[in-house]
Amino acid sequence: MTGSQSICVIIAAKDASSFIARAVRSALAEPETSEVVVIDDGSSDHTGEAAMSADDDSGRLRVLRFDDNRGPAAARNHAIANSSAPLIAVLDADDFFLPGRFERLLALPDWDFVADNIVFVEEGKVPVAALDVAQFEPASVLIGLDRFIEGNISRRGKSRGELGFLKPVMRREFLAAHGLHYKEDLRLGEDYDVYVRALAAGARFRLSHACGYGAVVRPGSLSGHHRTEDLRRLYEADRSILRAGGLQPGAAALIRQHERHIRGRYELRHFLDVKKAKGAGAALGYALSHPAALPAIALGIAADKAERFRSPPVVATESYGGAAGLRYLLPATPVSAHR
Repeated sequence: MTGSQSICVIIAAKDASSFIARAVRSALAEPETSEVVVIDDGSSDHTGEAAMSADDDSGRLRVLRFDDNRGPAAARNHAIANSSAPLIAVLDADDFFLPGRFERLLALPDWDFVADNIVFVEEGKVPVAALDVAQFEPASVLIGLDRFIEGNISRRGKSRGELGFLKPVMRREFLAAHGLHYKEDLRLGEDYDVYVRALAAGARFRLSHACGYGAVVRPGSLSGHHRTEDLRRLYEADRSILRAGGLQPGAAALIRQHERHIRGRYELRHFLDVKKAKGAGAALGYALSHPAALPAIALGIAADKAERFRSPPVVATESYGGAAGLRYLLPATPVSAHR
């Protein structure tokens, strides 16, 4: 490993004492990792101590603490500001790296951001996933802004597969040159926002279908829950990108589509919040006083009602030569398919 290929792994954590040691161990196990910076984001448990319990005495681990919860964007910005490695990798506190991840990514050419496939696994199956993840053909491509945004417009009834879930290795030099940082008012889509602004600034974003990141699916996970206000802030972030200008017409049109998609989700959630807090009459009054929101509210209610009468979907489990039941973010060709 050369100095130009050393990586700082940043981990934002809140009330993560039961699983953060696993994340830290997986980061320290990568030879390319020169720093691991954990930000204890106002935890009420022993997150900091649990992180330190995974220390390997190499001097690479630091745990910093916010007294009050400031959110993952602020925590990541603080970790980046308090580190120096030329490459930066984000790891969520409940997730883990698969062995050899960085070696595979750093072998790929021509990138400012480089990401790989993600395996989604239930908490109780993590040891199985770490051993039995499918081996995919290591094909990689550069993705542009258009493809990235298209990959972030979710479809009702389909598994979540947004490219905003990606956890790339990022060049610090590129972030600094373009003044890129996480927007600290965002608690939903903060990764998406950084990636869009980076791509708009000309980032070469390389995507490999090989799998190196394990995302743990837990009932209570912060990534699965968000406030209505978080949706509003996310579509406002899209509007901010559009106001900045400099986009190709196709990319601008897709960002507007994403903004409408998120705004529609916000309007439906806000309508339901008003109904819960003040009753059906107040909710109807809100809808009638906001005619632009009516289509999203009506379509959302109709879709929810239709969903109740559908048969439960058959959940496909794709093993790809690995453990049955594991799901992957990106479709890919398993190595075994050519044998």
